[in-house]
Amino acid sequence: MSETHDARTPVPRDHDVTRLLHEWAGGDEQALAGLIEIVYPELCRIAAQHLRRERQGHTLQPTALVNEAFLRLAQQPDKQWNDRTHFFAVAARIVRHVLVDHARAREASKRGSGAFTVVLTDAVAQVPAPEVNLLDLDTALKELEQLDPQHSRIVELRYFAGLSIEETAAVVGVSESSVKRDWVLAKTWIRRRMEGGAPHGA
Repeated sequence: MSETHDARTPVPRDHDVTRLLHEWAGGDEQALAGLIEIVYPELCRIAAQHLRRERQGHTLQPTALVNEAFLRLAQQPDKQWNDRTHFFAVAARIVRHVLVDHARAREASKRGSGAFTVVLTDAVAQVPAPEVNLLDLDTALKELEQLDPQHSRIVELRYFAGLSIEETAAVVGVSESSVKRDWVLAKTWIRRRMEGGAPHGA
Protein backbone atom coordinates (compact mmCIF):
# COMPACT_ATOMS: atom_id res chain seq x y z
CA MET A 1 0.00 0.00 0.00
CA SER A 2 1.58 3.27 -1.07
CA GLU A 3 1.51 6.49 0.91
CA THR A 4 -0.21 9.28 -0.94
CA HIS A 5 -0.81 12.97 -0.77
CA ASP A 6 -4.39 14.19 -0.87
CA ALA A 7 -4.31 16.42 -3.91
CA ARG A 8 -8.03 16.34 -4.44
CA THR A 9 -10.37 18.83 -6.00
CA PRO A 10 -13.16 19.60 -3.52
CA VAL A 11 -16.49 18.17 -4.61
CA PRO A 12 -18.94 21.01 -5.25
CA ARG A 13 -22.46 21.35 -3.85
CA ASP A 14 -21.81 19.60 -0.54
CA HIS A 15 -24.74 21.46 0.99
CA ASP A 16 -26.97 20.13 -1.78
CA VAL A 17 -25.78 16.58 -1.04
CA THR A 18 -26.65 16.99 2.64
CA ARG A 19 -30.08 18.41 1.83
CA LEU A 20 -30.87 15.65 -0.66
CA LEU A 21 -29.72 12.97 1.76
CA HIS A 22 -32.06 14.31 4.42
CA GLU A 23 -34.94 14.55 1.93
CA TRP A 24 -34.33 10.99 0.70
CA ALA A 25 -34.13 9.72 4.28
CA GLY A 26 -37.42 11.50 4.92
CA GLY A 27 -39.14 9.51 2.21
CA ASP A 28 -38.74 11.79 -0.81
CA GLU A 29 -37.76 9.29 -3.50
CA GLN A 30 -37.37 12.08 -6.07
CA ALA A 31 -34.43 13.38 -4.05
CA LEU A 32 -32.54 10.24 -5.08
CA ALA A 33 -32.36 11.44 -8.70
CA GLY A 34 -30.74 14.68 -7.65
CA LEU A 35 -28.37 12.87 -5.33
CA ILE A 36 -27.26 10.51 -8.08
CA GLU A 37 -26.59 13.44 -10.40
CA ILE A 38 -24.15 14.94 -7.88
CA VAL A 39 -22.35 11.91 -6.42
CA TYR A 40 -22.48 9.49 -9.36
CA PRO A 41 -19.42 10.97 -11.15
CA GLU A 42 -17.32 10.77 -8.00
CA LEU A 43 -18.37 7.18 -7.34
CA CYS A 44 -17.48 6.34 -10.94
CA ARG A 45 -14.05 7.90 -10.44
CA ILE A 46 -13.49 5.80 -7.33
CA ALA A 47 -14.72 2.67 -9.11
CA ALA A 48 -12.42 3.31 -12.07
CA GLN A 49 -9.46 3.65 -9.71
CA HIS A 50 -10.25 0.27 -8.18
CA LEU A 51 -10.66 -1.47 -11.52
CA ARG A 52 -8.00 0.25 -13.61
CA ARG A 53 -5.43 -2.50 -13.11
CA GLU A 54 -7.64 -5.56 -12.91
CA ARG A 55 -6.33 -8.37 -15.07
CA GLN A 56 -7.35 -8.41 -18.73
CA GLY A 57 -10.65 -10.09 -19.48
CA HIS A 58 -12.43 -8.65 -16.46
CA THR A 59 -16.22 -8.46 -16.55
CA LEU A 60 -16.95 -5.75 -14.00
CA GLN A 61 -17.01 -2.18 -15.29
CA PRO A 62 -16.97 1.00 -13.17
CA THR A 63 -20.54 1.88 -14.12
CA ALA A 64 -21.75 -1.61 -13.21
CA LEU A 65 -19.98 -1.38 -9.85
CA VAL A 66 -21.54 2.02 -9.11
CA ASN A 67 -25.01 0.93 -10.26
CA GLU A 68 -24.91 -2.12 -8.00
CA ALA A 69 -23.65 0.00 -5.11
CA PHE A 70 -26.52 2.45 -5.57
CA LEU A 71 -29.06 -0.37 -5.65
CA ARG A 72 -27.73 -1.67 -2.34
CA LEU A 73 -27.61 1.83 -0.86
CA ALA A 74 -31.24 2.37 -1.83
CA GLN A 75 -32.17 -0.85 -0.02
CA GLN A 76 -30.50 0.22 3.22
CA PRO A 77 -33.15 0.29 5.98
CA ASP A 78 -31.40 3.19 7.74
CA LYS A 79 -30.74 6.19 5.54
CA GLN A 80 -29.92 8.63 8.36
CA TRP A 81 -26.80 9.98 6.68
CA ASN A 82 -25.63 13.30 8.09
CA ASP A 83 -23.72 14.67 5.12
CA ARG A 84 -21.72 13.80 2.02
CA THR A 85 -18.79 12.38 4.01
CA HIS A 86 -21.07 10.12 6.04
CA PHE A 87 -22.73 8.95 2.82
CA PHE A 88 -19.39 8.00 1.28
CA ALA A 89 -18.41 6.24 4.50
CA VAL A 90 -21.45 3.98 4.08
CA ALA A 91 -20.74 3.68 0.36
CA ALA A 92 -17.22 2.45 1.19
CA ARG A 93 -18.56 -0.68 2.84
CA ILE A 94 -21.11 -1.23 0.07
CA VAL A 95 -18.44 -0.94 -2.65
CA ARG A 96 -16.24 -3.38 -0.72
CA HIS A 97 -19.11 -5.90 -0.54
CA VAL A 98 -19.92 -5.55 -4.24
CA LEU A 99 -16.28 -6.11 -5.21
CA VAL A 100 -15.91 -9.10 -2.89
CA ASP A 101 -19.16 -10.69 -4.07
CA HIS A 102 -18.04 -10.29 -7.69
CA ALA A 103 -14.62 -11.74 -6.88
CA ARG A 104 -16.17 -14.79 -5.21
CA ALA A 105 -18.49 -15.36 -8.16
CA ARG A 106 -15.61 -15.01 -10.59
CA GLU A 107 -13.38 -17.45 -8.74
CA ALA A 108 -16.24 -19.92 -8.46
CA SER A 109 -16.90 -19.74 -12.20
CA LYS A 110 -13.17 -20.10 -12.93
CA ARG A 111 -12.76 -22.85 -10.33
CA GLY A 112 -10.06 -20.93 -8.55
CA SER A 113 -8.33 -19.39 -11.55
CA GLY A 114 -8.51 -15.88 -12.89
CA ALA A 115 -8.59 -14.30 -9.44
CA PHE A 116 -9.98 -10.78 -9.14
CA THR A 117 -7.10 -8.42 -8.40
CA VAL A 118 -7.04 -4.82 -7.23
CA VAL A 119 -4.42 -2.17 -6.55
CA LEU A 120 -3.48 -2.21 -2.88
CA THR A 121 -3.54 1.51 -2.22
CA ASP A 122 -6.13 4.14 -1.44
CA ALA A 123 -8.51 5.07 -4.22
CA VAL A 124 -6.92 8.48 -4.81
CA ALA A 125 -3.33 7.25 -5.03
CA GLN A 126 -1.06 8.73 -7.66
CA VAL A 127 1.72 6.15 -7.23
CA PRO A 128 1.19 2.68 -8.76
CA ALA A 129 1.09 -0.19 -6.28
CA PRO A 130 1.21 -3.99 -6.58
CA GLU A 131 -1.90 -5.94 -7.46
CA VAL A 132 -3.36 -8.24 -4.83
CA ASN A 133 -6.15 -10.76 -4.68
CA LEU A 134 -9.24 -8.92 -3.45
CA LEU A 135 -10.49 -11.88 -1.43
CA ASP A 136 -7.14 -12.08 0.37
CA LEU A 137 -7.36 -8.35 1.09
CA ASP A 138 -10.90 -8.75 2.44
CA THR A 139 -9.75 -11.59 4.71
CA ALA A 140 -6.84 -9.51 5.98
CA LEU A 141 -9.18 -6.60 6.72
CA LYS A 142 -11.52 -8.87 8.67
CA GLU A 143 -8.59 -10.12 10.72
CA LEU A 144 -7.43 -6.54 11.30
CA GLU A 145 -10.95 -5.59 12.38
CA GLN A 146 -10.76 -8.19 15.15
CA LEU A 147 -7.47 -6.72 16.36
CA ASP A 148 -8.22 -3.03 15.85
CA PRO A 149 -11.60 -1.98 14.41
CA GLN A 150 -10.48 1.62 13.98
CA HIS A 151 -7.49 0.67 11.85
CA SER A 152 -9.68 -1.54 9.68
CA ARG A 153 -12.26 1.21 9.29
CA ILE A 154 -9.61 3.74 8.27
CA VAL A 155 -8.35 1.40 5.55
CA GLU A 156 -11.90 0.86 4.34
CA LEU A 157 -12.61 4.59 4.20
CA ARG A 158 -9.33 5.53 2.55
CA TYR A 159 -9.21 2.62 0.12
CA PHE A 160 -12.80 1.80 -0.79
CA ALA A 161 -14.31 5.32 -0.56
CA GLY A 162 -11.21 7.35 -1.39
CA LEU A 163 -11.82 9.71 1.53
CA SER A 164 -9.10 12.18 2.41
CA ILE A 165 -7.28 12.21 5.74
CA GLU A 166 -9.49 15.09 6.87
CA GLU A 167 -12.72 13.36 5.80
CA THR A 168 -11.67 10.08 7.38
CA ALA A 169 -10.90 11.85 10.65
CA ALA A 170 -14.40 13.38 10.61
CA VAL A 171 -16.04 9.98 10.09
CA VAL A 172 -13.97 8.11 12.69
CA GLY A 173 -14.05 10.97 15.19
CA VAL A 174 -10.32 11.30 15.78
CA SER A 175 -7.63 13.85 14.89
CA GLU A 176 -6.05 14.00 11.46
CA SER A 177 -2.68 13.16 12.99
CA SER A 178 -4.21 9.99 14.47
CA VAL A 179 -5.59 8.99 11.08
CA LYS A 180 -2.20 9.55 9.43
CA ARG A 181 -0.46 7.43 12.07
CA ASP A 182 -3.08 4.66 12.04
CA TRP A 183 -3.14 4.63 8.23
CA VAL A 184 0.60 3.92 8.09
CA LEU A 185 0.37 1.27 10.83
CA ALA A 186 -2.60 -0.44 9.17
CA LYS A 187 -0.94 -0.50 5.76
CA THR A 188 2.20 -2.01 7.29
CA TRP A 189 0.17 -4.67 9.08
CA ILE A 190 -1.78 -5.58 5.95
CA ARG A 191 1.34 -5.65 3.79
CA ARG A 192 2.99 -8.11 6.15
CA ARG A 193 -0.18 -10.18 6.38
CA MET A 194 -0.55 -10.28 2.61
CA GLU A 195 3.09 -11.37 2.27
CA GLY A 196 2.38 -14.34 4.50
CA GLY A 197 3.91 -12.96 7.67
CA ALA A 198 2.53 -13.09 11.18
CA PRO A 199 2.27 -9.47 12.34
CA HIS A 200 1.91 -8.83 16.06
CA GLY A 201 -1.12 -6.62 16.41
CA ALA A 202 -2.03 -3.46 14.51
